Amino acid sequence: MSKVTPLDDVLHEYLMAHRTPDDAILLELRRETEDKFGRRAGMQIAADQGTLLGLLVAAIGARRVVEVGTFTGYSALCMARALPPEGQLIACDVSAEFTAVARRYWEKAGVAQRIDLRLGPAVETLRSLPQEAVFDFGFVDADKENYGVYYEEILERLRPGGLIALDNVFWGGSVSDPGSREPSTLAIRALNDRVTNDGRVQSVMLAVSDGLTLVRKLP
Repeated sequence: MSKVTPLDDVLHEYLMAHRTPDDAILLELRRETEDKFGRRAGMQIAADQGTLLGLLVAAIGARRVVEVGTFTGYSALCMARALPPEGQLIACDVSAEFTAVARRYWEKAGVAQRIDLRLGPAVETLRSLPQEAVFDFGFVDADKENYGVYYEEILERLRPGGLIALDNVFWGGSVSDPGSREPSTLAIRALNDRVTNDGRVQSVMLAVSDGLTLVRKLP
């Protein structure tokens, strides 16, 4: 007997209503992103994902976080708030336009000093970092074709017991469609399989928004 409860629109609304609600700053950031960027606002993570990311960062006592794909800064804001005052989040993005919005809201929320924004290709940024274990938590939500590279570079620098969260692992449902052969789909599908069979980690795929995989690095 299936233990899965289908998530229709009514149940989803109920789900969203039963989480810690966004405060005024997060709501304002979401509204401005939608008003300013239109359809591109779809790159912003779902609100419940932001709550989950902050909860996870706080739960494991993270002090060092890396994010690949920052957009207008919603996810970084959620995670930075969960860090201790001396914590640091390295945010990797290529867009000065999008992250200009992020910077304003980080300042408004009082967490700008915890966020080190690095503009440029994330592969180059990650590979320029020391190879010893430096991160407690990583979040990946960027170009799908490079997910495999981001995963490996972060995992190499993740402390034992640290977590990586990988967004969009459903990719609109295309990962389970054998007929879907687009490069982004192939990349996500390949990474999903790689993580599942990776003896270095423990993982679970969650049906949150467009799919979110949590990866824990084994000792």
